Amino acid sequence: MSEHSLTALSPVDGRYAAKADALRPIFSEFGLIRARVSVEIEWLIALAAEPAIVELPQFTVEQITWLRALASNFSLADAQRVKDIERTTNHDVKAVEYFIKERLTSKPALQAAAEFVHFACTSEDINNLAYSLMLAEGCTKVMWPVTTELLEKLRSMAHEMADLSMLARTHGQPASPTTLGKEMANVLHRLAWQLAQMREIAIPGKINGAVGNYNAHVVAYPEVDWHAFAQRFVESLGLDWNPYTTQIEPHDGIAELCDAQRRINTVLIDLCRDIWGYISLGYFSQAVRSGEIGSSTMPHKVNPIDFENAEGNLGIANALLGHFSEKLPISRWQRDLTDSTVLRALGTGFAHSLIALDALQRGLGKLRANPTRLSADLDATWEVLGEAVQTVMRRYGLPEPYEQLKALTR
Repeated sequence: MSEHSLTALSPVDGRYAAKADALRPIFSEFGLIRARVSVEIEWLIALAAEPAIVELPQFTVEQITWLRALASNFSLADAQRVKDIERTTNHDVKAVEYFIKERLTSKPALQAAAEFVHFACTSEDINNLAYSLMLAEGCTKVMWPVTTELLEKLRSMAHEMADLSMLARTHGQPASPTTLGKEMANVLHRLAWQLAQMREIAIPGKINGAVGNYNAHVVAYPEVDWHAFAQRFVESLGLDWNPYTTQIEPHDGIAELCDAQRRINTVLIDLCRDIWGYISLGYFSQAVRSGEIGSSTMPHKVNPIDFENAEGNLGIANALLGHFSEKLPISRWQRDLTDSTVLRALGTGFAHSLIALDALQRGLGKLRANPTRLSADLDATWEVLGEAVQTVMRRYGLPEPYEQLKALTR
């Protein structure tokens, strides 16, 4: 473990740092700055492609390639330079603008474009698009593939255990039999449903100026249809255009996305608790790893730590995701800055979800069904056949079937 990990305040960057590595380039400060640079560059390229903006000639293919490389090849050293500029500006987005202008000075043919960097933009024009791109990348490249891997694990278990009969329990009491495979299939279906819903959520964006009315745009270039221009630009980024906003994009899409992840996490909390209980009943044993210790004092213990770890991280994730979805859509008048500090924590909510998915996958991989224990429980509770027997008795018109079975089985 590195010194940084040992002194980290959050376990996401400390104890569980390796589990969250896939999200680090996306949701970190580096990831945010990189996304801002990408949006600024694409906006500059789009402006140059507009014939009515005669003061900014259209870029050549080579120039566009060079400009886009500023984002695609963005490095930690570049991010540090932005932070160094920010020490003077005390403004994070303005520091990105100045960073790009610095880079343009190395290309004499592009120096005339310098004052069109961040043209007619408010910081939130850049920020909302950057965060939307980060969320889209985090979901499509990390969260959804990892969730799909868990789905496939559950699918495999559902098939493997389809014929393993198990005593069901309702209200904690013995109930009509089920199978281990069926119980896994229940979770599989719920999880697949929620993931499909999450994939359909629009991730919106806007780029319409200081209060959402294109005020500066129209004053500078009244001949440009800025409404259509903004729509083309936002959609060119792979995002959904929001035509009506204040200074900020209202974050309703982020709230929906966070709520969808919460629902996925809630299904998984339910799974963790059920598996924990089945292990306690002896329906599952856990594969033992050499050298692993379950208790510091009881040598025999093999605890369900992966499911407990997953449940704990899912709870933290849902607390954060719930705050995001409740707070982010609320902003005073045309904007306040309360969303800024909250948005910076987005990655933490998804990171705890990712850590939990890893623990769950690991825990499921250790499970071994115990047919002997499953059969013993069923053999000791013949009374659960009462439902089936009284239902057949009803079919054939026998008197008071429910009452007879109640008297016999209680």
